[in-house]
Order: sequence, then structure tokens, then C-alpha cells
Amino acid sequence: MNVENLTQDAVNLLCKLIEIPSTSREEKEAADALAEVMQKDYGLKTEREGNNLWCIADGYDEAKKTLLLNAHIDTVKPTSLWTRDPYKATIEGDCIYGLGSNDDGASLVSLVEVFRCLKDKELPYNLILAISAEEEVSGKNGMEHLLTVLPKIDVALVGEPTGMQPAIAEKGLMVLDVTAHGKAGHAARNEGDNAIYHALDDIAWVRNYRFPKESGLLGPVKMTATIINAGTQHNVIPSECQFTIDIRSNEQYSNEEIYEIVCQNLKSEVKARSFRLSSSRIDMGHPLVQKAISLGRTPFGSPTLSDQALMRFPSMKMGPGNSSRSHTADEFIKISEISEAIQLYYEMLKDLFL
Repeated sequence: MNVENLTQDAVNLLCKLIEIPSTSREEKEAADALAEVMQKDYGLKTEREGNNLWCIADGYDEAKKTLLLNAHIDTVKPTSLWTRDPYKATIEGDCIYGLGSNDDGASLVSLVEVFRCLKDKELPYNLILAISAEEEVSGKNGMEHLLTVLPKIDVALVGEPTGMQPAIAEKGLMVLDVTAHGKAGHAARNEGDNAIYHALDDIAWVRNYRFPKESGLLGPVKMTATIINAGTQHNVIPSECQFTIDIRSNEQYSNEEIYEIVCQNLKSEVKARSFRLSSSRIDMGHPLVQKAISLGRTPFGSPTLSDQALMRFPSMKMGPGNSSRSHTADEFIKISEISEAIQLYYEMLKDLFL
């Protein structure tokens, strides 16, 4: 394993991908380019569904456990605050600037290089590399669909910018649309039933309620009212007031359980957009976690969402870069971070026993 050569290949591939716009649901051109490199340059047997790509290492055996390596190909849209061209890979010293460089290009190219090194080795487990689409929007044609066509997965290593520290728990997400009902009337007279006032009572509960079960890794469930809308004109008592609640769940509750608690305490009508994006957790004693710890890594709980939310098997999030750079102007990754990631991923996986 020549880390210097692998790092250079990773940097070249990352620069290529940065310069192909690949916002969520528009990843086709980037997936085409990545598939070409993986097949023609790297000799990987690559399969595809939509804009998702995957490779299964040689020697797949149903009797063995299976480890999934995952990163996503899509990006968010660039903000207006970029001072550089977000679709031009700019190398300045140790830094590569460009949209998706940190989230999630560096993890993607690092995992591709490590898969190249491991695919022909006799591993005590099956190894699958999956590059998923639509992660930034939790789309149904990304990881959710990909898991229906992949073999059974026992554990996943999800590449996301964590400073190469292992996130062994991740908060989930549920969005609630709430409607408070009243009765229209003239604002000048003592009539009608103001839906805004009903909504304010419920929003006060949202603001003040504390879910009793907290997590040592993820802390409490976080519930926030984020959008509110009501009224048609100044002199009409509003008959409806709609507001939105953003809920970041810990592993102590399912989204369904949280929904029931909210419904029991609000007078308004509550609808969940989805229960799909669950909190995730892998046991501290899992061999993958223990291997990371043996290499000097420190487990933590992550507040940000990833494709882990769609995985119903143990998963650990770990990758180069820093989450604070994600979705920001002038996003960047360090070449040294990519090199470190390739080395650490390889050391974790080459003699791992699941």
C-alpha cells in the first residue's frame, strides 16, 4: 500500500468530482464520471441503480458477515457567500477548495482508495462499497432504495466529516406540521376564536417541555418551533395558524414515541412528515468501534444527520474533514486529512474481525 500514490489518486478524483455539479437529485453526470474512473482506471466491478454506485469485493460468501463502506455523491447548493468558484477545484498549499470537498467528497475518495487496496484480500468478512445519492435531502432514491438491492448488511462504516473520530451515535430527525384551529371573526368586535392564541399555547409547551430520557452521547431530545404562518388581513381573526416543529431525537426514543408524546400534549392538529429518519447507535463493544479506539480514536455522539438514519443495522460514522465546514462558503478539505483517512481506514479494516 503506497499511501502517497493513493492520496494523489484520491486528490485527482476529488478535483474531478468538485468540477461536476452534483446537487441532490442531479448527480447523474458525477455518477457517470465516478463510474468511469472506478471501472476503467481502477478496474472495479461497479453496479448502478439510478445515481447510486456499488462494488462487492471478490470472494463474497453468504456465510460471512458483511461490512458496508458508504459515502454520498451529492452536495447542497452553493451559498451566495462563496468568494471562489464553488465548481472549480482550487489547491492552495494543503487545502483543496470546492463545493463538496469536505462534505462528502473527501470521505468518498478515501473510501474508494481503501476499497481498491482491500478488494482482493482474503478478509474474514464481505466488503461492499456503496456511493449513495440524495443524502442531503434524505431522498427515497438514495440509500433507502440502495439497501433494497444490496445483500444483507451487518455493519456500516459511513464516511462523513468527523475529524476521523468515530461517531457511535447520531441524532435522528422528525418534522411535524401543526395546525391550530379557531374561528374567523371581525377584529373590531368581540367575536371569533383566534387560532394564533391556541398556537401560542402549544408553542409554549414545545419551548418548555423536556423529554425525561437523555443520552450520555447525544444529550436530550431537541424540539424547536421553526416556522409559523397565520392570518389573511389585519382586521380578520385567523381561523387557522400553522407552525412547524423540528425535532432532533436521541436513541432513547423512536420517532413514533416522540410523536405520541407531542400529540398527547398539544391541542392542535399534528402531522408527521415522516418517521424514517431515526436516531442511530452502535454498541461501544462492537469490534469496529474497538478497532477505532485501539488506533487512538475517541468515540462521540453526533448532532448531524446522515444516511445512518436509514440504516436498521449497526453503523459508525467516521471520515476526514470537519462538520463545521459543511454547507458553508469556501468549503475545503486538507490533503493531509485525506492521507490520514486512507491510512486509518486501511488499518481499521485490514485485520478486522466482525
